Amino acid sequence: MTERQTVEPLLQVRDLKTYFYSPSSVVRAVDGVTFDLREGETLGLVGESGCGKSVTALTLMRLIPNPPGRIVGGEVIFKGRDLLKLSDSEMRKVRGRDIGMIFQEPMSSLNPVLTIGRQLTEALELHMNMSKRQAMDRAGELLDMVGIPDARTRLKDYPHQMSGGQRQRVMIAIALSCNPKLLIADEATTALDVTIQAQILELMQDLTSRLGTALLIITHNLGVVARYADRVNVMYAGKIREMGSSDDIYGSPKHPYTVGLLNSVPRLDEPAKTRLAPIRGEIPNMADLPAGCAFRDRCDWAIERCGAEDPTLTEAGREHWSACWESAKVSRRPAAQKAKV
Repeated sequence: MTERQTVEPLLQVRDLKTYFYSPSSVVRAVDGVTFDLREGETLGLVGESGCGKSVTALTLMRLIPNPPGRIVGGEVIFKGRDLLKLSDSEMRKVRGRDIGMIFQEPMSSLNPVLTIGRQLTEALELHMNMSKRQAMDRAGELLDMVGIPDARTRLKDYPHQMSGGQRQRVMIAIALSCNPKLLIADEATTALDVTIQAQILELMQDLTSRLGTALLIITHNLGVVARYADRVNVMYAGKIREMGSSDDIYGSPKHPYTVGLLNSVPRLDEPAKTRLAPIRGEIPNMADLPAGCAFRDRCDWAIERCGAEDPTLTEAGREHWSACWESAKVSRRPAAQKAKV
């Protein structure tokens, strides 16, 4: 066990459950999620749209809209305190100062009637006790740091005067402004071109190494995760189906869903005419999940047991877990044919 692994985790999530209620159904968007995140570590959370990644992040920040959503169980232990038990005022002190979040949609996250400068200085004045002049100077430094040209002048602009990529960079600057201990990046580079994506990711990685900031990257981009994440959690239908180091997840995946994700991505080391192997079918209706494993109808390794029992995470190697009855048989090469269920 490495020295970092012996240190108490910065964030401990235990059996976290967030459900959304309607008159006719219950959607178990997050259903028993458990993981740890240590200081200075980068953790990737990957999966298809609708699997529960963003809801997990919003739950950690206690930003679930109620109604229709409700955090129904679990613990979120951050720096020794359960965030789910804090008062609203105590939680507001944690957001921004100790935990920063880069939201997926910058236009809906930024206030359209406040200048960019005011939206940057607000957190600095509140959490860092800076004067207005100090906060404005720091705001200019932050915009320059995230690659916005003529930063001092742009502080006077409003969100609608910036492009989508620039608004996303403003969101990143706001999240980084108070040097948080945990940074949650929910599809943070979606609106940016490839060059700026790399610059922003390098910036966030530099922050984690210099300040010991933990980074939770939520993304569809498996390339980003492969390059920057120390560990990876693979999520499907509200649950984590596989977790392990980046080397294990990419080199020796032990869950059929992980294999499907990896086989859906083009590879430079394959012949140009090699056909991709996409995952067949669609994510099941989250309001009416089938019995047993939610992935079984799309799985090449499904057996009869998969239709009756939902597997839990079991050890598939050192610091490597998979929720699959057939994990010992799973490999990057798909099964020859699907077993009859």
